[in-house]
Amino acid sequence: MDKIFLHGMRAETLIGVYGWEREHLQPLIIDLDIGVPEKVAADDDIGNTVHYAEVCETLRRQLKEQDFLLLEALAEYIADWVLGCFGAVWVRVKIVKPGILPGVREVGVEIERGKDKD
Repeated sequence: MDKIFLHGMRAETLIGVYGWEREHLQPLIIDLDIGVPEKVAADDDIGNTVHYAEVCETLRRQLKEQDFLLLEALAEYIADWVLGCFGAVWVRVKIVKPGILPGVREVGVEIERGKDKD
């Protein structure tokens, strides 16, 4: 299995359980590892692989329009979206919410999901 990755992607969304968190979009740092079948683009055709620039641009745009309480729910949303829209076999999503707690550099969540086998 091969993978395509986007690490350190900055994005913003409305997220948090406290009222003060929900007053403004919150900055996030997202790492995505996207599993693709081996040699998926061996023919050097961008149309035969996961176009990481499209993933990044589309995800940033979508997150600005979304609303989440928990990082876990956001991670599930991203995993489902990548698996459903980009032909990925599996995905690992790591989300960091930097500087949200005093004295803590970052908090976050990491999940890994794969397509269900029939």
